[in-house]
Amino acid sequence: MFSSSAGYTAQEYPKHPFTLSNEEVLNHVQTNDQTGLDPLKAQELQSIYGPNKLEGEGAVQWYRVLLKQVSNAMILVLVLAMALSYGVTDYIEGGVITAVIVLNVAIGFYQEFQAEKKMDSLRALSSPSAAVMRDGHIVTIPSGEVVPGDIVQIKTGDTIPADLRLIEAMNLECDEKILTGEAIPVAKDIQIDFSASTEFDTGVGDRLNMAYSSSTVTKGRGKGIVVFTGMFTEIGRIAQSMRGKKRKASRSLSRKKGGNFQPAKGILLRIWDGIGQFLGLTVGTPLQRKLSKLAYVLFGCAILLAIIVFGVNRFNVTNEVAIYAISTGIAIIPESLIAVLTITMVVGMTQMRKRRVVIRQLSALEALGGVTNICSDKTGTLTQGQMVTRKAWLPGVGMYTVHDAEDAADPSKGNVSLGPAPTPGAPKDEEKSHQFSPEANARRALERTLTQEESKPSQTEDQTPEVTLPLQEFLQSTALCNLARIRFDEQKKEWQAIGDPTEIALQVFTHRFQLGKQTLEEEQGWTQVAEYPFDSSIKRMSVIYRKGEKDNVHVFTKGAVERVVDLCTSIGTGTKQRPVTPEVKDEVLGQMDLLAAQGLRVMAIAQRQTPSYVAETPREAIETDLTLLGLAGLYDPPRLETAAAVRECTTAGIKVHMLTGDHPSTARAIAKEVGILPRNSAHLTPDVSASLVKTASEFDSLSDAEIDALPTLPLVIARCAPSTKTRMIASLHRRRAFCAMTGDGVNDAPSLQSADVGIAMGLAGSDVAKGASDIVLTDDNFASIVSAIEEGRRMFDNIQKFILHLLTSNIAEVVLLIVGLGFQDDAGFSVFPLSPLQILWINMLTSSFPAFGLGRERASSDIMRRPPHDTKRGVFSLEIIVDMTVYGLIMGTCTLLTFVIIVYGPGGGELGFDCNRGFNQDCTTVFRARAAVFAELTWLILVSAWEFKSLRRSLFALDPITREDERHRFPFWTDIYHNNRFLFFAVVIGAVSVFPAVYIPGLNEKVFKHTGIGWEWALSLGSVVLFVGG
Repeated sequence: MFSSSAGYTAQEYPKHPFTLSNEEVLNHVQTNDQTGLDPLKAQELQSIYGPNKLEGEGAVQWYRVLLKQVSNAMILVLVLAMALSYGVTDYIEGGVITAVIVLNVAIGFYQEFQAEKKMDSLRALSSPSAAVMRDGHIVTIPSGEVVPGDIVQIKTGDTIPADLRLIEAMNLECDEKILTGEAIPVAKDIQIDFSASTEFDTGVGDRLNMAYSSSTVTKGRGKGIVVFTGMFTEIGRIAQSMRGKKRKASRSLSRKKGGNFQPAKGILLRIWDGIGQFLGLTVGTPLQRKLSKLAYVLFGCAILLAIIVFGVNRFNVTNEVAIYAISTGIAIIPESLIAVLTITMVVGMTQMRKRRVVIRQLSALEALGGVTNICSDKTGTLTQGQMVTRKAWLPGVGMYTVHDAEDAADPSKGNVSLGPAPTPGAPKDEEKSHQFSPEANARRALERTLTQEESKPSQTEDQTPEVTLPLQEFLQSTALCNLARIRFDEQKKEWQAIGDPTEIALQVFTHRFQLGKQTLEEEQGWTQVAEYPFDSSIKRMSVIYRKGEKDNVHVFTKGAVERVVDLCTSIGTGTKQRPVTPEVKDEVLGQMDLLAAQGLRVMAIAQRQTPSYVAETPREAIETDLTLLGLAGLYDPPRLETAAAVRECTTAGIKVHMLTGDHPSTARAIAKEVGILPRNSAHLTPDVSASLVKTASEFDSLSDAEIDALPTLPLVIARCAPSTKTRMIASLHRRRAFCAMTGDGVNDAPSLQSADVGIAMGLAGSDVAKGASDIVLTDDNFASIVSAIEEGRRMFDNIQKFILHLLTSNIAEVVLLIVGLGFQDDAGFSVFPLSPLQILWINMLTSSFPAFGLGRERASSDIMRRPPHDTKRGVFSLEIIVDMTVYGLIMGTCTLLTFVIIVYGPGGGELGFDCNRGFNQDCTTVFRARAAVFAELTWLILVSAWEFKSLRRSLFALDPITREDERHRFPFWTDIYHNNRFLFFAVVIGAVSVFPAVYIPGLNEKVFKHTGIGWEWALSLGSVVLFVGG
């Protein structure tokens, strides 16, 4: 049917899979719809069928990387210098510069090519993922690892990873316009029999039991068998047309789109885009573009300096003057800056990956260090996402409590007791007011332990209360209005759960009474008719079931208590049923508050019967006239590391906001437990205290002016809707905050895009959310966000350090050469204190490797003890600019004094004749002075790399806040050697390399235009000592 691709085995079937039955497809791909593939089998299939990607997808284009290296402003200056050198017949210098250009381009090409491949591999980790069943467990893997035979679960917002033969579909609709061109989503139906059809008479859009790669799920959920991957998918057939790049606005050449002048306008804009891309001014991250602009500014300065050199020599451009101009042009350009930045960013991305953070946009690396506010979800991010149903309140019956439930997925662990329901009132207030007192917590824990020990039956007794009619109906509704599945693996002898943590907790609770979903469907004849999926805007879901052959149907609903209770007209079952009155509603809300104050997430369970159901009935007509069956209280403990991470944020000047769909009392309890809210708010003013916690309805009801007038923005927003997140970001931006926002759902995409740093969840997040984000957390853990911010700050600091290091040396060289214009020989030509190749040696070899080392510096111990940096100023802060200027002037002055002392001291002011071109007896003094200046400037630049390890601390106390267990007797040696050995050896080897450069015959006089020295070493060493001491 299909030809093989790239040497892999063709994916063939006797007939197209949409015409085969479920069993025929399962048998052909040798898989099981309950357990999926074995991981080893999946690896074997990957080697047989290849990765699930299109040919050429994501490949790094080597010629683009090479072109980028050649078009670098730094290289252009060297090319001009090379041309001038050949023009004045200085073939040695021209040859060396040519070699430097080739070497620089080759090294830069290799480094960036490897870097791009590394970045591609890291980005692949955040590419659309797939929830596949492997060995009975649902695991999330990159779409590229999906193989034929995998069982894939899909839900709203997912990008379908491969062509699927659907075996389950509930309200499933897919957007397939990428294949069919039809904008209307296609409703899937697995009941249609296509056995008599062929792929030629049934179009792609009509195969309703198939879901296609790269299409998106717009509604519902489903499960399917992977039948085609990679180039064998439908999208693979038209892959070539998918690779075209979209043009920017106004680039069209059509008169119909922009009038008569549009073709000319389009051509000019395309030329401008090409030039900008060629020069690196319109591509890359903001910092990369800023540095590219800096490079061309420096290129302009190089030309200006050359003009100054020509002007001082009255535009008598002889060979000597041209060589001096070459020196000044080379001096101002930091040739290795872009390469160092690229490598530093790739190292940063790799470090982020180790911290379970995948960078999708390089700009996020620059932005993370400036984050001032984090808006985070609660469930699964601040908490463990391993929920257990701890309480269940049934009106008129009492409170069911689960004890000793150690495993969230195991209904056989723990026991259930039934007791009277607590009365809302004073105890609730006491509980809330003393909840976080350590003494009260300890007392209550002891009381609970004693009570449980006294009331707990012996282990041989049946712990489960009798299933009465109210409990049966509560469990029945809880189990059926639920997408989770619980099963016991006979081979592994363990319980396995598949689904959302909230629904797993509820499903496990029903299994404690042997009334789980599978039992009800298979043994009692319940059949699902329709589903109204969970909607974050109304915070509820409903399903419709029919029992046996009866005509009447049951509506089962669960959701947020406030949203469900308003739809109920009665409460309870049987003889305990009563109408919902304001007093009854207050009773329900009181029980909800009692549960929420204990940090439990509270869900309402309701049902109704109706004579019949008509397809596509609006949910408003279904979710009405309900009967409230009870409340379920679920506990999701905070992650162990969350409190420490929040505390670290506070120390770092970062405010943490919790935006959750939970009840305000639940949100408040968890926020206090992890440290987002103060445990004692007595010291706060009433208006500040009132603004700390708000519901989404309260926050959304405020105008922008009223929000801006709040003394502080809420730290907790409960019952949060996606639109509330977007308003929160806008409010933070009006307060000039730089914020990060987490999200996982389809509706979170707008808030992720509007945030300065959008953070998607790698495990629970939809592909739409990942596509809108800047970074992806592979573990959905809040602590990983804090780690990413710390890494972002480290990178920002290191970029500042190596930029300061590189540009300081350029300023020193320019100062030396510009002032050196005054040193004129007998013929009236300026004699340069540093030759062009000396400058190249310093810029390319002496400075580059220490700059790489500074890019690898580890984070200082106080990096999370200071406020975020100003994102508007970026790396070129006033502090950096002043330091760069001062250090450059000091280095330039020191080397200039050394040159003056040697030439005008023992040398008697003898500047020789034609000493810029080569060595003769008259040039001995100048050549010795150059050697001393060369050695001195090299050492000053190398030592400054150690100085710049900390921008504000002494070289001998670089990290005074080091932990007690890391302190050493000689901190200087620890800071210089142990903490960054790459930088240490870069400095040491660079310092030692001066000696062969000065003394090797031929290399010294013909290439570097200096000669061996003796007593002059004292001046070079003395300047270094003064520099360090100062």
